[in-house]
Amino acid sequence: MDKIDLPFVEDIVGRVLQMESESIICLEKSMDYFIFKNTAEIILNCKGKVITTGCGTSGVAARKIAHSFSCIRRPAFFLSPSEALHGGLGAVTKDDIIILISKGGRTQELVNMMQSLITIGAMTIVVAENNFSPMAKVADICIEIPIQQEPDSFNMLATASTLATIAYFDAMIILIKEWAGFKKNDFLLIHPGGAVGERLLHETKKE
Repeated sequence: MDKIDLPFVEDIVGRVLQMESESIICLEKSMDYFIFKNTAEIILNCKGKVITTGCGTSGVAARKIAHSFSCIRRPAFFLSPSEALHGGLGAVTKDDIIILISKGGRTQELVNMMQSLITIGAMTIVVAENNFSPMAKVADICIEIPIQQEPDSFNMLATASTLATIAYFDAMIILIKEWAGFKKNDFLLIHPGGAVGERLLHETKKE
């Protein structure tokens, strides 16, 4: 059985955690608060659904973001890009907001969705590392999340960039929750199970 040297472990772990924490700090420093506020207000006032989509690791982030929106009672779901291109776009209406996550802003499956989304009339929000990509140029809103370097030696694994994207929307979701006056009872209604539901039930009974 191969064994890994402890100094090697410490070096890799330290470098990865340091670079990922720096990605969050850089995100805060580069934040365009006007775009952040405008996007939050649009989602807060959305009369339809919040739909997220993305491929690969971006798709994993998109799923998490959709779930978190649902947790504060903003109806949301993840739409698979492959399913979208084969009829799934029928779930999208003009009252919906669709968040398309693509690090480079050139993911072909998402590019192929854009014209249909524009024709449908849904609000399109593209999340990418810059606003020069084909998707960003035609979107209603482009959220830039620039990352200088992924922690792996090839600068290819979407790790720090994925973490920063999730953190961006974590902040937005908590902002919307606080502004909308979301209460513990609201949370309990949609999250009655598990340790969270048990804790909420106990706390609401005491109040």
